[in-house]
Amino acid sequence: MDGNPVYGDSLESQKFDSFLSDNCPPMGIYETLYAFRDSFGSFMGTEGTHPWSQGFPLTTPLEKFGGPALPASVEVTWEDRFYPKAWGHPALREAIVEYYNSQYNSNIRPDNVMIFAGGRPGIYTVMAFLKKHIQVRIGNIEWPAYLDIMEQTNTDFQIVPFTKENNFHPSNAEYFDRTGLNAKTHLMPVISNPQNPSGQTRYGEELKELIEMAEQPMNGILLDEAYEMFHSPSVSGIQYVKDLDNSNVFIAGACTKGLQSPGIRVGWIIASKKNIETLANYSSFGMGGVSHPSQHYAVKLLEPERVKKARKAVEEHYNWQRERYGKAFKEMGLEVYTGNGGFYHWLELPEGMTSQDLNNRLFKRGAAILCASDCDMARPHSKNPNYKTPYERFFRFSFGPLLPESFESDIEIFREVFDEMRNEQ
Repeated sequence: MDGNPVYGDSLESQKFDSFLSDNCPPMGIYETLYAFRDSFGSFMGTEGTHPWSQGFPLTTPLEKFGGPALPASVEVTWEDRFYPKAWGHPALREAIVEYYNSQYNSNIRPDNVMIFAGGRPGIYTVMAFLKKHIQVRIGNIEWPAYLDIMEQTNTDFQIVPFTKENNFHPSNAEYFDRTGLNAKTHLMPVISNPQNPSGQTRYGEELKELIEMAEQPMNGILLDEAYEMFHSPSVSGIQYVKDLDNSNVFIAGACTKGLQSPGIRVGWIIASKKNIETLANYSSFGMGGVSHPSQHYAVKLLEPERVKKARKAVEEHYNWQRERYGKAFKEMGLEVYTGNGGFYHWLELPEGMTSQDLNNRLFKRGAAILCASDCDMARPHSKNPNYKTPYERFFRFSFGPLLPESFESDIEIFREVFDEMRNEQ
């Protein structure tokens, strides 16, 4: 004996048993990316590929529409090498306050703003700290990561139907329907606006009504405004909030989309002072703040004159792209259910076709779309083979990262594959 205890078989013969949960699949978009790599032989985004499945904007200036240059560098001082503040750099919190108050006539303060390393960590954290009597209401079709987040945080959620009959745009009242609920349950819709993947947008009186409902007792809302600038005009629920510090309104924003800088990983949550304190307390032990250089870069992006030009350019460029891609898809014979926001088209194939078959064929051409099944909030995470999504003919086409000059080749490739499918019917 060498003094070491022996438990059954030797270590070499034992199967490794991970201490981490096995219930952590990748977000649906990544499943598409992995399948594309396996089929095409290289990752989406490399030369010769067509990133129609990808949810990011152009990261170069939109010069045709007067877009400003993006900052090339930031100064990093000895102070920036200290630990960052848990709630965010004061200069960035001030810049965000100035942005919303000047653009939307709101009256938020720095202590209504919490900085995260991107939009989704903020959304994840809000979900993780929801009390047990809060039920989330979420559209049947939404951004794929919401499902992963709700599953991993054990969030109680219920689906709001998205159908062709309601044009994938259910009424505000459907998110706050209390039928079958007990008197203790509080409701918090989670809505992307403009919506990912459909581009349907709540604005004007409809958005005002949504916020009014959210501010009522026993209600709240998490409004994800990643695509805020991709609508005419730019749209934010903060414009209609009457008493932020006495409500459970959470508004998520980021530098990812309209500010064209997904790589700096800066996002924020706007909420009541009390709720921001909770998020900041979490950050003090669970996140540790966000990189100072990234926050300084975000401050530059939000400089008032610069952001004014950026908003105008983003709006005009993506309106133009949305219109011309939509027209081309309609001419091919696809059903287009896209709203007037975002940088996606929400499309339906003719009967007898499926988006999965479309993707398998596109892979061979170096292209990919996002199947609607990945956006289905009702699909079980276990990939239950008995579950059949009602959206098998639907898909999301992203024109976010596409250069203007790729339009003709994009449409040519898509049309060739689509015609191939039609000819086989």
